[in-house]
Amino acid sequence: MKFVGRDEELEELHKLLQENNQVAIAAILGMGGLGKTELALQYAMTQRENYKGGLCWLQAKVEDFGVQVVQFARTQLDLKPPEDFDLPTQVQYCWRNWREGNVLLVVDDLTDYQQIRPYLQGASSRFKVLMTTRKKLGAGIKQLSLDVLQPDAALELLRSLLAETPGRIERELDVAKQLCEWLGYLPLGLELVGRYLARKQDLSLSKMMQRLEKKRLEQDALDKPDADMTAQRGVQAAFELSWEDLAEDDQLLGCVLSLFATAPIPWNLVEQCLPDKDEEDLEKIRDNKLLYLHLLQRKGEGIYQLHPLLREFFQSKFTGLEQAEEFKRSFCQVMVAVAKKIPETPTLEEINAVSLAIPHIAEVANNLIQYVSDEDLIWHFVGLANFYEGQGLYTQAEPWRKQCLSTVQNRLGDNHSDVASSLNNLAYLYNSQGKYDQAEPLFFQALELRQRLLGENHPDIASSLNNLALLYNSQGKYDQAEPLFFQALELRQRLLGENHPDVATSLNNLALLYYSQGKYDQAEPLFLQALELYKRLLGNNHPLVATSLNNLAYLYNSQGKYDQAEPLFLQALELRQRLLGDNHPHFAQSLNNLALLYNSQGKYDQAEPLFLQALNILERSLGENHPNTVRVRENLADLRDHL
Repeated sequence: MKFVGRDEELEELHKLLQENNQVAIAAILGMGGLGKTELALQYAMTQRENYKGGLCWLQAKVEDFGVQVVQFARTQLDLKPPEDFDLPTQVQYCWRNWREGNVLLVVDDLTDYQQIRPYLQGASSRFKVLMTTRKKLGAGIKQLSLDVLQPDAALELLRSLLAETPGRIERELDVAKQLCEWLGYLPLGLELVGRYLARKQDLSLSKMMQRLEKKRLEQDALDKPDADMTAQRGVQAAFELSWEDLAEDDQLLGCVLSLFATAPIPWNLVEQCLPDKDEEDLEKIRDNKLLYLHLLQRKGEGIYQLHPLLREFFQSKFTGLEQAEEFKRSFCQVMVAVAKKIPETPTLEEINAVSLAIPHIAEVANNLIQYVSDEDLIWHFVGLANFYEGQGLYTQAEPWRKQCLSTVQNRLGDNHSDVASSLNNLAYLYNSQGKYDQAEPLFFQALELRQRLLGENHPDIASSLNNLALLYNSQGKYDQAEPLFFQALELRQRLLGENHPDVATSLNNLALLYYSQGKYDQAEPLFLQALELYKRLLGNNHPLVATSLNNLAYLYNSQGKYDQAEPLFLQALELRQRLLGDNHPHFAQSLNNLALLYNSQGKYDQAEPLFLQALNILERSLGENHPNTVRVRENLADLRDHL
C-alpha cells in the first residue's frame, strides 16, 4: 500500500513504544481496511536502526504465538531452546538469549491478548510488542486508534497510485474527490480502486464512480488485493471477519444503524427505532460489540456514526433479515415524528435541536419513502423545507418543496388535500424569493383545489386567500389584495375564534396593506392588535412578535415618530438576532430598517454600517437580484448621495 498521511501516527506509535520501563506493549486499533498492518510495517521499516536486536513479525491467526517465537529464534537467530522444556519455558529461553539490542515484536491481526500474554512473562524492557487488531484489548495496553485518511491525504494516495498516467486526477479533480468521499477515505478501498484504475488506463474516474454506485461493494475493484499489497482481503471480506464475531442481535443493530444516512446519528433516535429492545441491552451491544470491534464510531456525547462502506456492508446484510421491512417502517415513523415537530418559523434553538436529524429525514425522503404511510407522506418534505426556509435558505428549501409536490401527486393523484398544501407551500416559497410569476398560478391552483375538496368554510381556504393577497400586496396590486385579506380575516375569526395566531397574522397583513397605501391611521390599530395578540398567545420570545414589533416601528418611522420607532426597531433586532441568528434575512431586514431610521435623522455614520451588514447577509441568503436585496442596495446608494 502506498503510504501517505500517517506521519503523526508513526511518531505517536514510536512514542508509545518507548514509554514503559517494562516490556513495552502497544496496539494499533481500528476497523478493517484502515491500514493497521501497513502502519506497523512502515514503522518497522523507518525505525529498523533503533532495533538492533531485530524485527520478529508474527501472524496471530496462523499459529500459536509461542510456537512462532521459538521457530523464529531457531531459524533466524540460531538459538537452540532445549526440546525437553515445555513451550512457555522454551520461549523464556529465547527471551534470555536473544541477540543484543532492542527488539520489535509485531503481532498482526490479534483478536485475543490473553493468547500471547503468558509468553511475555520474563521478557525484558528491550522487547517492544506492537499489535494490530480490530478489537479493543484492555485498559493496560497503550493504544493508537487509527482513523480514515484526511481528504487531502486520500486524494494524494489516489494520485500516487495513478502516477504512471500523470494528470489523470487533475483532469477529473472533482470526480476524484467524490470518489474519495464515496470510499469514506478508507485506505484499503482507495488502494484497491486506485490499482484497478491503474490497470485500466482508458477507464475514466467518472465511469469508475458509476460502476461503484451501481454494484456497491460487489464491484470488482473492491474485491481482490494484488499480491504485493499488505491487505490479504477485499473490503467486503475484511468486514465479513467482524460480522462473524457478532451475535444475531448485534448484527440486527448494525443493520438498523445502516438505515440512517452517512452522518452522525443521535443515539436516542436509534432507541426509538427499536422500542421493544431494552435500552441497557442496546447499549451493551453498542459498547461491547460494535464499538469494541470498531464497526461504529463515537462522535460525541450520545452521537455515533457508521463508516460509509460499513454502512453499505450492513445494508447488504439487511436484505436477508426476516424483519427488514418492519424495521424500515419503524425507522420512517421515527423520522416523520421528528419532521412534524419542525415549525414553519423555527428559532435558532429549534434549528440546532433538530439539525443532526436532518440528514436522516432526507434519507427517508430520498430512499425509503415507499415505507411511509399515505397520511404521513408529506411530512418528511415539509419538515426539511421548513428547516431550510426558516433559516432563509430558500434555494436549499426549494428542491424539497418540489419533491414533495411530485411525490404526493404520483402516489395520491392530483385531487388530494396534500397536493393543495404542497402547491401552496411551493408558491409561498416562490413569493419569499420574489418569484411572483411562478408563485401566482400555484396559489390559484391550491385555492381552487382546496375549495373543491374542503368547501368554502375551512381554515386552509383562509390560508390560501391570505397568501394570494400577500403576493398581490408585494406587487403593489392593492385593489386585488384588500378583499382577499378581508375574506381571510373574516373566515379565521369565524372558524378559529378571536384568540388565534392566524387571526393575528391576518390583522398584521391587513395593516401592512394599509401602510403600503399610506393609510397610517387605519394601519396603526391593526398593528397594535396583532402585536398584543401575538404576545398573549405566543409569549414575548417568538419570531412573529419580532415581525410585529418591526412593522409597528416601520409605521412610526414613516410618520416621523422616531422616538417611538427606535426602541421598537431595537427590540425587533435583538429578538431576531437571538431567535434566528446573524445570517437570517429577517435579521438583515431589521438592520436595514434601523439604518433607515438613522438615515432619516441624518445619522449617516450610524446608518451606513447597518446597511452594509444587511446587504452582505441578503446577497448571501437571497441573492443579488432579490427585491429585498435590491431595496437595501438602493437605500445604501441614497445614503451615499447625501454624504
